[in-house]
Order: sequence, then C-alpha cells, then structure tokens
Amino acid sequence: MNNNEPSTTKPKGKGWFKMASATNQTFPPLELVTKPTLPTKPTAFYLNRQEQTLRAWACLENGPIRPIRINKRLAWKVSDIRALLTGGAE
Repeated sequence: MNNNEPSTTKPKGKGWFKMASATNQTFPPLELVTKPTLPTKPTAFYLNRQEQTLRAWACLENGPIRPIRINKRLAWKVSDIRALLTGGAE
C-alpha cells in the first residue's frame, strides 16, 4: 500500500460502530437549549459520557446528578447539567 493512500482499516475495539454512529448526530450548544429537561442521549453528549453511564447513575443513584423519571423514561434537568459543567454540582 502506498503511504499516500488513506487507510481503509477500521479502528479496533467493540465500540467503533457505536461511536461512529453517535458522532453523526448533532446537538445545539447547551446555552441555546430552552427545554427544562433532556433525554439521556443529548445529556450524555453534553457531559461527554456514554448513555449507559447515565443509566447506571440513575439505577444505582450514585451519580453527580439524578434524573427525573417520566413514564418510565429518564429526563435530566438542564439546570443540573449546566451546574455540573460549571463545577456547581457535587
């Protein structure tokens, strides 16, 4: 293979496909979000965590922020997310 040709090999690891598909979705800057709560996917994006990490925080009740449960779904307060990102949450 010529060194000038782009590599066609995939990065190793199980999460390659998940990470590639997750990067295709875009979210607005958190400063522009006007909703009081967000679902898990955008919250994970803003906190730079995997969605499963947030679900574990909710299940084990040991994370820095706690979600609200609405019809068996998790909703994360935007005010808590902002506080955590600015160093205000524990």
